[in-house]
Amino acid sequence: MRIGELAVTVGVTTRTVRHYHHLGLLPEPERRPNGYRDYTLRHAVVLARIRRLTELGLGLTEVRDVLADDAGRDLTEVLEELDADLARQEAAIRERRDRLRALLDREGDLPAEGPVSPELAALLTGMAHGPESPMAARDREVLALIDTVASPESRQRLMAALGSAFETPAAVARAHEVYALLDALADADLDDADADADDPRVDEAARALADCLPDSLLPETDLAPGLDDSFLRALYADVAPAQAEAIRRAMRMFTERGR
Repeated sequence: MRIGELAVTVGVTTRTVRHYHHLGLLPEPERRPNGYRDYTLRHAVVLARIRRLTELGLGLTEVRDVLADDAGRDLTEVLEELDADLARQEAAIRERRDRLRALLDREGDLPAEGPVSPELAALLTGMAHGPESPMAARDREVLALIDTVASPESRQRLMAALGSAFETPAAVARAHEVYALLDALADADLDDADADADDPRVDEAARALADCLPDSLLPETDLAPGLDDSFLRALYADVAPAQAEAIRRAMRMFTERGR
């Protein structure tokens, strides 16, 4: 058989045949006196096997292992690994589809920060009813960031803690009062950070924020790997000095509450 006839017989292209030759997957045939390759039935059998294996999802390196006499791995072992990998992919796709369906089921009730997890979407929707607040908007962005980088277990614990803390209208109203106190610090005298720290409004906002945080957050020490001191520095740099100082004090108060 000529290369074109072999390719048509097995259902691949001549370029694919040449590529397999280049990779050493398909042995080079003998050439006729006229220089043309002379493919045999054996070449067609090997090529067809390569096609079946790649259609199952094996990479060409894995195909080479299967075909090699001294690979040390038999076909059953390779296919079992492939089956396990496909099962993991199926589970991941199913989880993503479940999350997508949960978002779609909310219809027009999706938060502006979406797409986010259904748990965070529910929390943000519940917190949305209140006055416009720059600090609240920044909090929503930070929560969306944590929602993205945290492990599923940590995200679930965080959202459960926050959801239970702000499930009542009174709790939501209290949170908006804290945002108002923090927003008011944005107009503090930016020319003197020490003066900002001495502003009595800083301590008022810090105490209100610490009181607003639920105790259920106290055990959480690894909510989002990667959100370390550099993240906190970036967070503080993104707000006014007085606001940053209020948040620092609130975090200290909150931590001391758990001791």
